[in-house]
Amino acid sequence: MDVTVGVGAGAGVSPEEVLAAVDAVLPAGARVTALATLDVRATEPGLAGAAAARGWPLTGHPAGALAAVAVPSPSARVAAAVGTASVAEAAALLGGGRLVVGKTVHGRVTVAVAA
Repeated sequence: MDVTVGVGAGAGVSPEEVLAAVDAVLPAGARVTALATLDVRATEPGLAGAAAARGWPLTGHPAGALAAVAVPSPSARVAAAVGTASVAEAAALLGGGRLVVGKTVHGRVTVAVAA
């Protein structure tokens, strides 16, 4: 099963933190085809480093594009901070398909998976 992993994280997370969060929720047999996040976070060393370490493309979406995606777990706090009520779920869904793992917080990283 090919999946897109949506990732939300604040500044300063490490590649290891991102990869631990992804590994914690990735369904058995899933093949990650991309990491996706908010465009302003796509250059963060932790996200870029995690993608590079596994050879995954990293896609950044503008807040407006993420805000247009209907998600099951919107957050008013995230909306106030970055202009969209969802980063992880919306970014995963923009990669295509349906959510197979909803928003899951793992330390300082939030992830969701769409297939």
